[in-house]
Amino acid sequence: MPDVPHPATLDHGPAIDRSISVDARTDLGGFPLSSGRAGRGLRTTVALGAVIVAAGLGLWAYDNFTATPVRPAVVPPPSVAVATPVQANVADRTDLTGQFSAVNQVVLRAQVSGYLTEIHFKDGQIVHKGDLLFVIDPRPYEIQLEQANAQFQTASATAALANKQLDRSARLNRVAVESDERLDERMQSQRAAAAALKAAEAAIHAAQLNIEFTHIVAPFSGRVSRRHVSIGSLITGGPGATSATELTTIVSLDPIYLDFDLSEADYAAYQHSAAARPSGANAVQISLDGERPWPRTGDLDFLDNEIDRRSGTLHARATLANPDMAIAPGAFARVRVPLSATLPQLLVPDAAVGTDQSSKLVMVVQDDGVVVPKPVETGPLEDHAMRVITHGLLPTDRVVVRGVMRVRPGMKVEPHLQTVDANTKG
Repeated sequence: MPDVPHPATLDHGPAIDRSISVDARTDLGGFPLSSGRAGRGLRTTVALGAVIVAAGLGLWAYDNFTATPVRPAVVPPPSVAVATPVQANVADRTDLTGQFSAVNQVVLRAQVSGYLTEIHFKDGQIVHKGDLLFVIDPRPYEIQLEQANAQFQTASATAALANKQLDRSARLNRVAVESDERLDERMQSQRAAAAALKAAEAAIHAAQLNIEFTHIVAPFSGRVSRRHVSIGSLITGGPGATSATELTTIVSLDPIYLDFDLSEADYAAYQHSAAARPSGANAVQISLDGERPWPRTGDLDFLDNEIDRRSGTLHARATLANPDMAIAPGAFARVRVPLSATLPQLLVPDAAVGTDQSSKLVMVVQDDGVVVPKPVETGPLEDHAMRVITHGLLPTDRVVVRGVMRVRPGMKVEPHLQTVDANTKG
């Protein structure tokens, strides 16, 4: 638009051009606005409109959301396996650690001196009673035997002559031809000859024994250790040697001992339960390397005569068969000693027993399908991972045996009954 001339001033002064150039846009009252103020007003209007539009969209979304609520998905209750406790006759017992030892153990030493000429075994070999192990050169002792035989022949001849002389002197003495003194001399010579003959016989036996000692055999069946000497070694032994040479060692393997210690309380319980056990029923169960079930049985055949004052324990020993000779002396094993007669008990899988701080519990499903925890008192762990429950459980309780980690107290579940056998891990 063209500029509008401003009217003249009242003081009739010189005319001053006070016309102002304005923008075509005016404010709401029709008054002209400067270009800066017009821009700010336009931006304010646009912002206000955007807020109004956003508020309308929010009200529309809220109305639609409240009009069509989302329904939560129905989650089915988790499925768990339950089982009633197994009833079995179980004896109270204690599990201890024992160590195997050989029934017979010997260090083979030489009984005669000489050079070693033969070795008839391999290190660590199983040997049987009477098997030849070492040979020491027997020739010096064979010579001694020949000398002893010669001495025996000499003594035998001397004894025969003394007997004849005694008989002759006795006949002459009876007819008073030979004096009594001469007869006594003949009797003394005969007795000396008889003694020399016995000494010659003893020398023969000694030489034969030395020859036998040159052949060293296994005194019993078992496993031989490594040899401590080599062929050609000078072996010392016998009465004249200061120390006998150690050749090797042998330990028996079948049967074998298992040594262990009973506490004073366990010993007292074992003695009290002796009246309830049949005569001679002293069987104990033995497990090597965590074997389950306990496959080996031994006979508790020795209890020491006093309790160790320092440890408060009593030494005990069981004997068991080792036909395959797989158990080595010195190995450790677990031994289970019965402390009472067998009594009926309830058993559940050990995996079904949980821990709540210091107490044990099992999850039981009620008739309405709700899971509730039940505190229990547990006993020993039996074979096939079955745990004895001494208190807190009923024979009719449905115990969660599978899916224990998926349930919580108060949760509703879908139980599936399964059978648990004390002779299986199921």
